[in-house]
Amino acid sequence: MRFVLTGGGASRGMALGRARLEHPSRYLIDERPLGEADVEAEIERLRRAIAAARDELQVLREKLHGTMAREVAEFIDAHSLMLADRELTTGVYDLIRIGRYRASAALKMQRDRLVAVFEAMDDPYLRSRKEDVDHVIARVQAGLMRESSTEERKLASRVGEILVSDTVAPSELVPLAEHGVLGVVLSSGSLVSHSAILARSLHLPMIVAAHAALAHIQDDDLVLIDGEYGEVVVHPTAQDIARYRSRQREAVQQGKRLALLANVATCTRDGVPIALYANAESPADVAQARALGAEGIGLYRTEFLFLQRRELPGEEEQFLAYRDLVLGMGGLPVTIRTLDLGADKADSSGLVLDDEENPALGVRGVRLSLRQPQLLTIQLRAILRASGYGPVRVLVPMVTAAEEMISVRRMLHECARDLRSAGHEIADQFELGAMIEVPAAAIALSGMIRTLDFIAIGTNDLVQYTLAVDRNNDQLANLYDPLHPAVLKLLAHTIAVAQRAKRRVKLCGEMAGDKRYTALLIALGLTDFSMHPGQLLEVRETVNTLDRAALRAHAPALLRAPTRERIQRVLERMRT
Repeated sequence: MRFVLTGGGASRGMALGRARLEHPSRYLIDERPLGEADVEAEIERLRRAIAAARDELQVLREKLHGTMAREVAEFIDAHSLMLADRELTTGVYDLIRIGRYRASAALKMQRDRLVAVFEAMDDPYLRSRKEDVDHVIARVQAGLMRESSTEERKLASRVGEILVSDTVAPSELVPLAEHGVLGVVLSSGSLVSHSAILARSLHLPMIVAAHAALAHIQDDDLVLIDGEYGEVVVHPTAQDIARYRSRQREAVQQGKRLALLANVATCTRDGVPIALYANAESPADVAQARALGAEGIGLYRTEFLFLQRRELPGEEEQFLAYRDLVLGMGGLPVTIRTLDLGADKADSSGLVLDDEENPALGVRGVRLSLRQPQLLTIQLRAILRASGYGPVRVLVPMVTAAEEMISVRRMLHECARDLRSAGHEIADQFELGAMIEVPAAAIALSGMIRTLDFIAIGTNDLVQYTLAVDRNNDQLANLYDPLHPAVLKLLAHTIAVAQRAKRRVKLCGEMAGDKRYTALLIALGLTDFSMHPGQLLEVRETVNTLDRAALRAHAPALLRAPTRERIQRVLERMRT
């Protein structure tokens, strides 16, 4: 039976596929009494579920090859024999016929009986075989709970998989996408988590905070997800699938329309140029940014060089990655952010850091770099060597004080001196900037600006820290609000201070690539945006319809508005 679950659309796009549960929930047991007239139908339902479980095991066995086949086949055979064991099946059928239990309840009772027998055995090996009973019963229970029709199963067999889980680590997303996962549904998570950001980079539809997903979706259910509206349709109807096909066609048409903007200037209607840069963490992102006419790379996340490895990347490995990045942009400016890792990700990076109660407020970003200066020295040397191949800017994350930037600049000059002494060709000049993502840095920017050549606003963390809302806590998702009056005031202040000091300022957070905020940011004075390359053309299309002078006239009203509702009213006036 069709039903719809809702969550947050973290990565746009639609996907149709078979559900694959990463952490299946416990099976729901139907303990209602069974009517006499329903006994034979319930037994037949159970027979079908057992037959389906046997078929699944046979298919699995046929897919195994080599060492895997030898290691796993004996367990598959044992499970198949158990499904054919009259001790198991007859006992369950009797519970249905005589005890008038429904199939799921009868299976549970039979499972409990068999497990008790195994647990009473003296032999440790035989006692351990109770796990086989659990696996077999769970497979049959899953078959009972599937309500897909024959036609649905045929369609599901021809499509890929939708991962349904509680959480997924950023490091897991790339291999999942490479192995054919078409979309992701999470029962927790937030729209601005690192996993959500990476999913957008991979163009992998994702829905987060779909709280009921694990309780109501079963393995192999046919699932249609809509990452734009945050909908999960389980057992979609023909009409749902027709809508999906129609949206696919619309997306193709929109893509063709936007493709015409690939090398068009980004300029408001009243002639003000707006610079659109790209955020990147992979060669594919760089190639896409160049092809779509980005002004350069506004944020290159270097931590992806460090994740999922046992050893830290050395100077040469980093240099080659940064050199290829610079060459890939063909002379356009590239902004490379120094390592932005903390205790929450260190275990997958080769770094050894102490556990922290709250890593978001702990030793991360520039704090880690200054505590482990050898890390920063290697990275700065690699970046400076890459500067010999094109314009490079160095961006420092998690800055809170001018002293941090003074220390980094000193190290940067020391690295440059040593490299020149060693005969390396590096740029004559290089720019050093700070991420403004901590309220302290925004508030104190007037005093800090002298230590900076440019600034980049990181709205993902700025919103989190300003509102004291963990951006990864889905229970607080309604409080994570980029349109909060305090956030708008900090954005306007930061932009104004930078412009008065004649420093370039760009916004690199998720707000930059969301066309819903484009007019607002231009109204606050922003002229430089940096976003995922896949969002460039949509934002360019939006910018080219706007009048900057008219938008700027609304800035005082935006900053006076005391509530989100009042801010929304001003935005509505801006659209008319």
